[in-house]
Amino acid sequence: MSEPEIVRTIDAEQLAQSAASRLAKLIVSAETEGRDFHLVLTGGGVGIRTLAALRDEALACGMKWSHVHLWWGDERFLPEGDPERNETQAREALIADIDIPAHQVHPMPSSDGTDHAEAERAATTYSQALAVAARGKGPVPEFDVCLLGLGPDAHVASLFPGLPGVHEDEAAVVAVHDSPKPPPTRISLTLCAIGTARQVWVLAAGESKAEAVRLGLSDASVDRAPVAGARGAERTVFWLDQAASAQL
Repeated sequence: MSEPEIVRTIDAEQLAQSAASRLAKLIVSAETEGRDFHLVLTGGGVGIRTLAALRDEALACGMKWSHVHLWWGDERFLPEGDPERNETQAREALIADIDIPAHQVHPMPSSDGTDHAEAERAATTYSQALAVAARGKGPVPEFDVCLLGLGPDAHVASLFPGLPGVHEDEAAVVAVHDSPKPPPTRISLTLCAIGTARQVWVLAAGESKAEAVRLGLSDASVDRAPVAGARGAERTVFWLDQAASAQL
């Protein structure tokens, strides 16, 4: 597990633009090296702003997407197209405007899918998709960057303090019930899956995130602060605006 680095920005807009710019460079670099790039998307206010900034960056420089695979760190278990789904918001902010092969966009199952009416079955389905993409090299493909939003309660993905999902150390994907943040049923990558990523980026903006950021950079237990267990294999970067970094 890597030691966290901190990137401070003035506000959420600068945070999104800075993160998107670095992300675009990594995507272009992977193309130059002739390899696939696996990116895990997040939702939330600053997360979606970052995807929109990445779209603008990509369109401005003519960036190619033929080698990119998009995954999700978590999803609200709602019907396809629901405006609260992270997939729906990501399609509006980024995917609808880029030339990426449809089969390389890997959304988490929706609640109205015929084969996964239950969240547990949906989690298993996504685990299987990840394993297929990994081509026998592990439970998940080698994520290049895993983007994570951060809640005021220090949750990441849909791993909330005190819920059993934070302690899952075998499965790559879990169903989440009784989420303190609506909707109550969700699907989420686990910390062990997140930890396989080369780089984990935690995006946090606003005063309400300051205490969670402090906990995430401390020795807090994952039961109290799941973000404290979100670490990349090579790099962990906390992208923060001034307000979110106020307690550091």
